[in-house]
Amino acid sequence: MIAATLTSKGQVTIPKIVRQSLHLQAGDRIAFVLQGENEVSIKAITRSVDDVFGMLHQKGMKARSVEEMDAAIAKQAKGKA
Repeated sequence: MIAATLTSKGQVTIPKIVRQSLHLQAGDRIAFVLQGENEVSIKAITRSVDDVFGMLHQKGMKARSVEEMDAAIAKQAKGKA
């Protein structure tokens, strides 16, 4: 088990081995997920642009212009108003 100490201000330093395992850097965001009354897990929620680049692309999809994307967003926004 890896332990850390809670300060009087409610702060905890995440141990180096945990930061390395989650690939955390200064400024990254993390989420605390409650797992019952006495347990919590920590998940890294910060992703770089490189991590998400191309996630929405599907084989055979044609590239869209910024104007086409803006028009599609505006169309969807009108439908939800």
